[in-house]
Amino acid sequence: MSSLGVLLATAGGIGRVPVAPGTAGSAAGLLVYLLTMDWPAAWQIALCAAIILVGTWASGVAAARLGEKDPGPVVIDEVAGQLLTLLLVPVSLAGAIVGFFVFRLFDIIKPWPANRLEALPGGVGVMADDLMAAVYGNIVLRAAVYALPGYL
Repeated sequence: MSSLGVLLATAGGIGRVPVAPGTAGSAAGLLVYLLTMDWPAAWQIALCAAIILVGTWASGVAAARLGEKDPGPVVIDEVAGQLLTLLLVPVSLAGAIVGFFVFRLFDIIKPWPANRLEALPGGVGVMADDLMAAVYGNIVLRAAVYALPGYL
């Protein structure tokens, strides 16, 4: 089970890219969004929830196996965060790309309380700070769609 946990936590190995694994994980999340953006809202919510739940388990397993609190190769939190940033926000491809950059910004700067949430234990801590960054991203993206109708 620990090998499966690491495989899922690294998003199928994407987290093992040598440069900017978090950005690669976010790009994977963007791709998943683009493939599922036309799904009914309930399915999108279910997919996001499933990735969050599985990701919490898998990142906890990977952290224990790799011996680090938040190992760099663990990017399932970025996949989930990217999906949550874009969840139910009516955007075009351009808007989805803006959402990608908005999430990356919040994930990197980790404004309060995101910076506190990473102190939580195990997989919850790995996931929680990115999910909080995604909530910020979703709010900002919604405001941008409202302020710039037709552009995103």
